[in-house]
Amino acid sequence: MVTRRPPEPESTERNDPSVEAAYQAAPEEMVAEIIDGELFLSPRPARPHANVYSNLSGILLAPFKFGRGGPGGWVIIAEPELHVGRRPDKLAPDLAGWRRERLPDAVGGEDAPAYYDLVPDWVCEILSKSTRSRDQGAKMRIYAREGVRHLWHVDPVARSLDIFRLEDNQWRQVESFTGEGRVRAEPFDAIELELALVWSR
Repeated sequence: MVTRRPPEPESTERNDPSVEAAYQAAPEEMVAEIIDGELFLSPRPARPHANVYSNLSGILLAPFKFGRGGPGGWVIIAEPELHVGRRPDKLAPDLAGWRRERLPDAVGGEDAPAYYDLVPDWVCEILSKSTRSRDQGAKMRIYAREGVRHLWHVDPVARSLDIFRLEDNQWRQVESFTGEGRVRAEPFDAIELELALVWSR
């Protein structure tokens, strides 16, 4: 069981304008996030991270976004910009998914913002040396605060997949998979996930 402190009253504090300006000015080759009012810049993913990210995207899109060989019913976006909470926190998960009935038009019109402020139903973070502490710490807490129902942590070096479910505002680790077998990983447990394909090069 992974627990967190009881939710605190939501702050009315906003991000400092200088932090917002630095976020907007971040170099394109960096991933920028604002977490608890602080700017974080991370390098683009290393090869193991990028490889697993590409593999996992390809595996999930056909059955769950397009309904090819699976139930469909999901909008799955790679590296969406999420603005959540009142400050707001500005996060960039590796993958995020919304049940289609909650986000029927993921693209929007010409005036739609680049970011999403609707909290996803599922988030996947691929762990790396530069982001692991935030992914397993502050970002996990923010996702719980905002009511994300499902969270995956994927470690491309250890070849592990940890599945968390939000219950009573706390993360409960419901599965931990390693190796190359076939598994069922919620919320995409309608089909078997071949871990060998996730790690394949």
